Amino acid sequence: MVVEVVAAAANTTRQVAKEMLGVVVSAGLMDKTVKVKLGGFRWEPKVQKYFKEPRFKLVHDPRNSVRQGDIVAITPTWRVSQHVRHVVKHIIAPYGEPIDERPPIPTLEERLAEAAAKRAAKDERRAFLKQIQTAIRDAERIALEVKKALRTSRKLGIYSAQPAETTTIDDVD
Repeated sequence: MVVEVVAAAANTTRQVAKEMLGVVVSAGLMDKTVKVKLGGFRWEPKVQKYFKEPRFKLVHDPRNSVRQGDIVAITPTWRVSQHVRHVVKHIIAPYGEPIDERPPIPTLEERLAEAAAKRAAKDERRAFLKQIQTAIRDAERIALEVKKALRTSRKLGIYSAQPAETTTIDDVD
């Protein structure tokens, strides 16, 4: 567990140099995810000219603190979902609501701590479910052994299926 967290931290720190700047195009439509437009140019050799060709990235926003129109810095991180592989590092220029009134963007250490806590909780749940399944299997095995023992005792005549004579309240008088 600790090795995985350290590996994720080392991998993320190596990629810090890949910080990219972009404008938030879509925010609030998806939970904890925003769409960021990154600048880019494409060289067209036929006309010997550059053309604007922006790239769009789906970016993880852990606390929904980014608004449409903000200029943000994003960095690569571990994969959050199928298309989300970047995270908001910080807001460079807010648009509309001031940064102070928004939830703070977590740092790398905070995100690693949250991921480790989430993983630990998941491991605890799995261990608990495994204990329950083991107990159920043991109970089923014991029930089968009891059935076999009853069957064997019936064959040997030790135990009969007929109930023994029972005394009732009327018989006591």
